Amino acid sequence: MNSVLFNSIGCILMTLASYIASLQVFRKFKKSWLNPLYTGTALLVILLLLGNIPLSVYQKGSSLFELLLQLSVVSFAVPLYKEWPLMKRHLKKIFSGVFAGTSLGIFSVYIMSQVFHFNQEIMASLIPRSVTLPVALTVSDGLGGTTAFTVFFVLFSGLFSVMMGPNILKWLGINSKAAKGLAMGTSAQMLGASRSLMWGEEEGAMGCIAMTTSAIILSLFIPILLLLL
Repeated sequence: MNSVLFNSIGCILMTLASYIASLQVFRKFKKSWLNPLYTGTALLVILLLLGNIPLSVYQKGSSLFELLLQLSVVSFAVPLYKEWPLMKRHLKKIFSGVFAGTSLGIFSVYIMSQVFHFNQEIMASLIPRSVTLPVALTVSDGLGGTTAFTVFFVLFSGLFSVMMGPNILKWLGINSKAAKGLAMGTSAQMLGASRSLMWGEEEGAMGCIAMTTSAIILSLFIPILLLLL
């Protein structure tokens, strides 16, 4: 009992320390590629390797975070409620934009799977890469994907979109506040919404709405995807 409690406390403290240290680095240098979501993960992996801590031990000790991650899905109702007046004004624009972005994301995974001969496990892990992690893990599990692959794809996709998205939007001459927010929120979930907020309040609100609605739309696609995979 004491050993289990010690392992849990140790894993939780190690995780928090990795995130806080990475957050301090991010705040000091203010570079998007230093987002603590990634640097904290990398630091944690290094600590696990240096401490020779088996993955199974860490997963068991940090199960509290898994529970909190699942509970966080409920909080997605907050931005929708908060931005409801904005959603009503731009309902068609939001739904059509996010639906198109989510559908194209799934289609691009299918094309890549055919070109690079991905098996069903990789495809199922890759499909939810653009939505926020709690929903991505649920969708991946429902489609037969692997947690580790899904986490990697979500993190890599988010980082890539945050780094390249603003330049691509600028290169394409897209200046609409709504379009910029929807594009970033649909492609890079929370990271995209945070990046959109740096442009302005409307862009940030649209990014937040897109992050939430894309997760809902992808979840509704699950029955269809189960028939196709």
